[in-house]
Amino acid sequence: MTASPSILCVGNGWFPSMPGGLNRYVFELTHHLAAQEDQIELCGVGLPPEQPNSSIKLTNLAEDDSPLWERLWLSRTNFWHRKTAKPDAINLHFALYSLPILSSLPTGVPITFTFHGPWAIESAREGANRLGVLLKHWMEQKVYHRSDRFIVLSKAFGTILHQQYQIPWSKIQVIPGGVDTNRFQPNLSPQQAREQLNWPQDRVILFTPRRLVHRMGIDILLNALAKIKPKIPEVWLAVAGKGPLRESLEEQASQLGLKDHVKFLGFLPDEQLPVAYQAADLSVVPSQSLEGFGLILLESLACGTPVLCTPVGGMPEILANFSPQLITDSTDTEAIALRLEALLSGQLSMPSRTACRDYASTYFNWPKIAQQVRQVLLA
Repeated sequence: MTASPSILCVGNGWFPSMPGGLNRYVFELTHHLAAQEDQIELCGVGLPPEQPNSSIKLTNLAEDDSPLWERLWLSRTNFWHRKTAKPDAINLHFALYSLPILSSLPTGVPITFTFHGPWAIESAREGANRLGVLLKHWMEQKVYHRSDRFIVLSKAFGTILHQQYQIPWSKIQVIPGGVDTNRFQPNLSPQQAREQLNWPQDRVILFTPRRLVHRMGIDILLNALAKIKPKIPEVWLAVAGKGPLRESLEEQASQLGLKDHVKFLGFLPDEQLPVAYQAADLSVVPSQSLEGFGLILLESLACGTPVLCTPVGGMPEILANFSPQLITDSTDTEAIALRLEALLSGQLSMPSRTACRDYASTYFNWPKIAQQVRQVLLA
């Protein structure tokens, strides 16, 4: 009898205790690979003790609250000392924790790097110091040079990987992200979802779960909301997420006269996220740059809620074949306001709950996506 293939994955932190798109992706990918009876080992920081009945071997490289130098040193040491058989494939997801273990990776095993975004470029856009940006770029280059092939979640990020890091297209495979359609599903009416969250029943509700940093475009969305408020006075925006801009965004909302039209929720517990999507009439993702895929779009659609996005990164690749009117013409305030007004007033039709759900389930369900990833890893 042939043994099941073994795959070593190196991620970042443990989801959901460390939230984020990369961590959710790795968590769900590894569990769906394990469901196909592959032998999966996941290495990362802040991972919990291995559970007796878990289908995944967890190797905690370091604690996530320790200093960076200590995390890197322990990652190298703990990876070297772990007792595990040679894998059939290696899948790296984050340059920071991949770099310390490069010299310890077994030879002759194909290494696939899943490119979730240009770490250094994103840091530069958020105002990080030049030395830090250069160091991150150096780390990325070292890890990418050691990798045999790459998975990107969109053609847009494949282009960045090719142009900014000189990776030939022959080494790049485009496989979209997946969504857990069992967790994200339309199992509540909008009224029931609003009641659970104590959200108003008599408003047109927009929802955006975003980290509160500049490139996410929440400030642009607030300006757009102020523009449409005279014509759609019942509009109400719920913003979920933390970040350094919260105070300035709250001040902006106040100055725009939106105090009764915007609620900043702060961190939204993961179990409430599907409820929030279902409570909304429309989700909005107003990203201004570097949105490699757009997991929020899939989550919202799987819950039956249409989602409006800007024409940034990989997001249009999700919606173009489904409902192109859900993509704004540009990233500016005017374009977002015009499209919001047209959708909320009925000038443009929005897809039904059933259509949204069916599209996400058909093209982005995790078992299907995981099988595509598996074929690349074991090729």
